[in-house]
Amino acid sequence: MGRKRHKGLTFYQKKKKINTSVVREVMNWLFCIVMAVFLAFVVTMAFGMQTTVIGVSMEPNLTNGQGILVDRVSYKLLSPKQGDVIVFLPNGNENAHYYVKRVVAVPGQTVLIENGILYVDGKPYQEEDYDLISSAGIAEMQIVLGGGEYFVMGDNCNSSEDSRSANIGAVNKSTIIGRAWFHFGNHITGWGFVE
Repeated sequence: MGRKRHKGLTFYQKKKKINTSVVREVMNWLFCIVMAVFLAFVVTMAFGMQTTVIGVSMEPNLTNGQGILVDRVSYKLLSPKQGDVIVFLPNGNENAHYYVKRVVAVPGQTVLIENGILYVDGKPYQEEDYDLISSAGIAEMQIVLGGGEYFVMGDNCNSSEDSRSANIGAVNKSTIIGRAWFHFGNHITGWGFVE
């Protein structure tokens, strides 16, 4: 007698065997990913810090309440450059909150705000994000930055307390905590590298 053949639908299927080498490979990849995330966290906490943007002075790039990661090491080796977003304590005041602003001029450069336009070394600042500046503050007269001095402004310059304010002025390198390099925790701008 031959094998009985089932007609129509059948509920008999071959059981699939789990390939242990595939499972082992997946587990190795998961372990590597978890370890990479853990090491990144440890390095960030050891050599960096996390802080929060307060206020609207850096909009639209960074928004109020948004978390940022700060690189505290690179400025021990290098100097901030024009366009960097830095975190600093105004006048080194340990009781103040951290300020987050963009470097628009570096040591040795001149700064002047005239007719709502920021001039660095006599040329209009190239950053397209700036509106006409409604208040020149102390930069209505030309400022020459000394060694270790940086002129900083918020990207939303008309809602920013920055180097134009007499109580902040040029930021000394010794009061700079580090460079903002990564932002997260906001549904509008999402997460990513600070530009």
